[in-house]
Amino acid sequence: MSWESPHRLWLLIGVLALAVGYLVRQRRSSRYAVRFTNLRLLDRVAPRRPAWRRHLPAALFLSMLALLVGGFARPAADVRVPKERATVMVAVDVSTSMLATDVEPDRLAAAKSAAHKFADSLPKEFNVGLVAFAGSAAVFVPPGTDRSALHTGIKRLAEGSTGVQGTAIGEAISTSLEAVRSLDTEAAKDPPPARIVLLSDGANTSGRDPGESAGEAVQAGVPVHTISFGTPAGYVDRGGRPIKVPVDGETLRAVAEQTGGGYHEADTSDELRGVYDDIGTSVGWRTERQDISARFIGLGLLFAMAAAGGSLLWFSRLP
Repeated sequence: MSWESPHRLWLLIGVLALAVGYLVRQRRSSRYAVRFTNLRLLDRVAPRRPAWRRHLPAALFLSMLALLVGGFARPAADVRVPKERATVMVAVDVSTSMLATDVEPDRLAAAKSAAHKFADSLPKEFNVGLVAFAGSAAVFVPPGTDRSALHTGIKRLAEGSTGVQGTAIGEAISTSLEAVRSLDTEAAKDPPPARIVLLSDGANTSGRDPGESAGEAVQAGVPVHTISFGTPAGYVDRGGRPIKVPVDGETLRAVAEQTGGGYHEADTSDELRGVYDDIGTSVGWRTERQDISARFIGLGLLFAMAAAGGSLLWFSRLP
């Protein structure tokens, strides 16, 4: 334990001075001689004074002052706090084909809107991360509970964000799995319960095979839920020349079925609100340096109430 404001502990000298003053006063009181000679009568008419109990309220009061001074000095200590480890990775396709307007206003904008809605639907204590992928995949936002950072990352998604052309669904799954494995120091040996939500038009054109990465997800026990954005008639305009980019829903469906996830069409993406229902929870621990002055103040208040209660009970007055 350490103190954030150790100079305030000098106030303990005042508490010590009060304790010394109390002891001196008690010694002076005991010096008075008994001048009443009829001790039997004195024993009957004089009220019985408690022995050790008369010092207890004062001791509790001084202890309360010492504890409040300790709290005022802002003590801090390493505290183990629980941390929810359940994790959801959202992977969004930012390839050129996602600019097709067969889904209004375009596939990428629809995917970003769905990602925003899904993030808002998740429990606040869940860790959520963001992966962007085109010809390669990259973690845009590491998994965590900061929803504002997640929404900012989703807004930053744009065509070609990864700098490599193509659509690498397999790479997106593998990158998401790696992010889950790096959640905390326990994740390598004790993986957290996790899900991957992948939003794409489904036409895999580069990187590792989606089936291979899906097998990796199966081994890790991480279902992949997929949302397909687009239609068979989709196209993008390149210099006035239309290029067909038909949606490949079968690839996304196969990945979802292989991993035990769910497959969704763009117009039914609200169904994803139930993705986290069976994710389960796993509570881990992390060590944080925290202010523990509340402990001192709380204990000091208990001592104050005990001092007041004892004084009222034995002396019919507050200390």
